Amino acid sequence: METPAPESAAVLRLGQVLDLNAAGPLAHELLALRGRNVDVDASAVERLGAQCLQVLLSAHATWSTDGAAFALVSPSDEFTTTLALLGAPIDQHFNSRELSA
Repeated sequence: METPAPESAAVLRLGQVLDLNAAGPLAHELLALRGRNVDVDASAVERLGAQCLQVLLSAHATWSTDGAAFALVSPSDEFTTTLALLGAPIDQHFNSRELSA
């Protein structure tokens, strides 16, 4: 599902490896952006672990409750494939779209 980019969205660029060690820092980065529209750039992700998926799902639910936009943009093939393998297909659990340069 494609959604238009919010005008004032902050962009959070995810790293290549989102494993257990990345979950805490990712949660802190997202908390610092709470209350703002956020585009999560997943274009560089090569590995995604369940803990970081939990953080992203929780953030998506929080932003939805807060009435702010939360979108995954330009997800890598690895990111999209791993979401599906972990039971959270991108089209069912996240708003996604291509990142405009």
